Amino acid sequence: MSKTEPRPIYVDSDKRTGLDDLAAQVKDGSVVAVGGGLSSREPMALLRAILRRGVKGLTVVGSAHGIDIDLLSGGGAISRSSESYVGFEQDFGMAPNYRRALESGAVSVDDSCCYTLVQQLRAAIQGLPFLPIRSVRGTSFPSLHPEYKRMICPFTGEELLLVPAIEPEVALIHAQYGDAQGNLLIQGPPVADILFAKASREVLATVEEIVSTARLKELGGVSIPYFYVTAVSEVPMGAHPTACYPFYAYDRRHTVLYYEAARKGADAFLAEYLSVFVHGAPDHADYLAQIGGEKARARLSSWRDGAEAWKRLYMDEAMA
Repeated sequence: MSKTEPRPIYVDSDKRTGLDDLAAQVKDGSVVAVGGGLSSREPMALLRAILRRGVKGLTVVGSAHGIDIDLLSGGGAISRSSESYVGFEQDFGMAPNYRRALESGAVSVDDSCCYTLVQQLRAAIQGLPFLPIRSVRGTSFPSLHPEYKRMICPFTGEELLLVPAIEPEVALIHAQYGDAQGNLLIQGPPVADILFAKASREVLATVEEIVSTARLKELGGVSIPYFYVTAVSEVPMGAHPTACYPFYAYDRRHTVLYYEAARKGADAFLAEYLSVFVHGAPDHADYLAQIGGEKARARLSSWRDGAEAWKRLYMDEAMA
């Protein structure tokens, strides 16, 4: 996953495009870094568009993920995973589609840990073939990765492990704001998105709102500069059913529907979820209509009324 050629820079003054055109840039067999994490700010609309195109053979790279990678697994888009964690945490547990794909052999796995990935991305960003780590010493991870090499530090005599650079071919990122040139503003934890953007050869971004560059500065500045970004599309609620604060909270109600379909098996997931919310919703507007349109948006944005409102929203969802 490492290359020696310099990564391109993108200087077009207007990179705006449609969601389907954005998805069309992801090719079969690509190494893909998926932004966001767990139940927050994952590029779900873009992933659904990729599945509708029938893309296959993807290798996914990431740290802590959930419904995004599980959806790609259930949709048959992945052949290899270099994720360090995929699951639904304490709320639901394991990721059913992902687990099923790994256990069946449909997806091969390069098990890793979060900090190893960070160092591998840093190596790519710095144009280095590898970087040293300490974090997996004493574990079984080195036995799973013959490409990791041991070395004795010439300065301290300490044994270190060398891990190769990872350079994804494309990063898929959802941010709160962007401008036409491709500058992106991520509000809240960036997870690994900034590293993904710097290490990847292409960055395809969706945003809740495209604003002027001046307004972007007023809102907090730039998290990912334009020259990393290949193209950008304005996709309101583009992270649903994951959260994208301050716009909307995590949609637990929809995630229950998803999880129940996924845990029943591949056929049920196709019939009850993919056929309705992915292949049965030919574009993002149709998807929004399927989930309840403005009523759903209003429900998920009610968290803004304060901490108690957020708690009520989550408790109501959990008890529904």
